[in-house]
Amino acid sequence: MTPTDADPTVCFAAGDSRTRRGGRLKFFYGPMDCGKSTLALQMDYNHARQGRHGMVLTTIDRAGPGRLSTRIGLGKDAVDVAGLDLRTLVRDRWARGIRVDYLICDEASFYTVEQIEQLADLVDNSDVDVYAFGLATDFRTCLFPAAQRLFELADEVTKVQVEVLCWCGRSGTLNARVVDGAIAREGDQVVIGDTTADDVVAADVHYQVLCRRHHRAGDLGPAARAGGQLRLV
Repeated sequence: MTPTDADPTVCFAAGDSRTRRGGRLKFFYGPMDCGKSTLALQMDYNHARQGRHGMVLTTIDRAGPGRLSTRIGLGKDAVDVAGLDLRTLVRDRWARGIRVDYLICDEASFYTVEQIEQLADLVDNSDVDVYAFGLATDFRTCLFPAAQRLFELADEVTKVQVEVLCWCGRSGTLNARVVDGAIAREGDQVVIGDTTADDVVAADVHYQVLCRRHHRAGDLGPAARAGGQLRLV
């Protein structure tokens, strides 16, 4: 039986695999600095070198719209998903005869819940493989809505294994927002800040990875205490 006999809606531009195995939705998560974007680029490279055709998506990247970047200097042009229906994005490619076998979705925690549903639709109904990368929790230690939906829907959830350290040497698992030298406890869930600053006074808003103990205590470390910068808001 040929694919068209099995299902006349099969789209060969998508590299459709429903007669072989079907698509997969995988979510890779971790705190800042654990190498999620680097892994996303490596995943794209590995699939492309085997002849697969994919798209790289992102949003709110540190390098600005239309770019997936990493802190170790790697980067690649990407589609900014802000305001997009991801099903339409992929189907428009198919309509032009461009294959889409997989999607690399960086910064997926900043997608909308509706976009996560759209990714699941592409996996289930069109057998596109989706590899999503993002944070699990925000500065308050609450799940991002998109990350929560990925935890609920993904076929596979994997914590990125590159260990990030708190200033104390313990494993850093939580992302703290630092505003004018203070640990912030309230505010908008997404606020863009300097994620590369090494000291707490280098930017008005930046983020720092802490262990649970020091995130809960609001302790940014000896440098902050010595400079008189530590306070809670």
